[in-house]
Order: sequence, then C-alpha cells, then structure tokens
Amino acid sequence: MSTAEETDGDNTPWSEVTPEAARRLLLAAVEAFAERGYHATTTRDIAGRAGMSPAALYIHYKTKEELLHRISRIGHDRALLLLETAADRDGTASERLADAVRSFVSWHAERHTTARVVQYELEALGEEHRAEIVALRRRSDAAVRRIIGDGVQAGEFDVPDVPGTTLAVLSLCIDVARWFNAQGSRTPEEVGTLYADLVLRMVGATPKQ
Repeated sequence: MSTAEETDGDNTPWSEVTPEAARRLLLAAVEAFAERGYHATTTRDIAGRAGMSPAALYIHYKTKEELLHRISRIGHDRALLLLETAADRDGTASERLADAVRSFVSWHAERHTTARVVQYELEALGEEHRAEIVALRRRSDAAVRRIIGDGVQAGEFDVPDVPGTTLAVLSLCIDVARWFNAQGSRTPEEVGTLYADLVLRMVGATPKQ
C-alpha cells in the first residue's frame, strides 16, 4: 500500500478528493514531493507515478502549485480540527493538552509522508495560497496557546512564556513527521502517548493527587 494511503482509524485518506483520477494524482504528488521535494518534482514525475499521461494532470489541476495547495489545505484542516477539538473539550488543561498533543503527534506519525509535505513545503506555495495556510497555522497556534494559558490561570502549569512554550510544543510535535519510521519499534499511538507525557512535564503540569 502507498505510504500516502496509510489508514487513519476508520477514515480513508483523501476521500474528499474526487474524482478517482484526481485522487490518484494527489497521492502521487504527495509521494513525489516527500521524496524529492516540490521544486525537484515535475508534473511528468507525478503523472508517471499515477500511471497517467502528463496531459491528464492538467484536466484536474491547472498547475503543480495547485496540487501542493490542495495537499496543504487538506492536511492543515485536519491538523487544526484535532487541536481545536482538544482545546474545546471538557476537562482540565492537563487533560486537554495531553489530548491535543497525543492526537496531533499520532497524526504526524501515521501520515508522516503527507505531513512532511504539509509542514515543510510551505514556502513553495504562491503568495495567496501561502497566506491562506499561514492563517490556518495561526489558528493551530491559538488553540494550543489557549490550553496552556488556561493551565497557567488555573495553577496547573508553570509557564513563564506562553507564546514561546506554544511554539516549542508545536515544533516538537511537527518534527515527528521528519523522523518517524513505520517499521520502527513504536506505533503512532505510542509515540503520541510518549509526547503527551513529555509536554506535560515541559509545562510543569501539577501531578494528579
């Protein structure tokens, strides 16, 4: 099975992309961008991986950049949903932060090929598309910052610099996409649980009594 087609629970990756030919091209682009980088990948590379002619690509995507934007938008929407769901849930700040980190890290491990493209090819986007994605990233930052801020106010966390700590937490989580190996000793869920514990220690979470 293609690395870009790894399952995520009961959800089929890229199911929102239709028709099937457009989905095949997007999957091929994910793999090519992750392997070679956006700038070193040609539309011919992408079409070849999808088993299609280069001309067929332009039926579904006007440019290579449009493909990258579609990948980036879907990936950032999914990541934002995970973080905002955790931020909005009931429970203590510690529980919400652990939930946010666990789900965010597990996604980056489970979809490491996709996540590498989503997180590390931002500068290849055109100005308008880049601004759109940056806005989504700011919302992700705001969700985590809100949880940490709530923890400080509640006396659960010892964090003198909430914005800086938020940046550190997100950077730690995102980096999982760079090194995670599906054949390694830990599952995505195990890595998520490990990182949730590490982040709680980072913010000085008050241990449960």
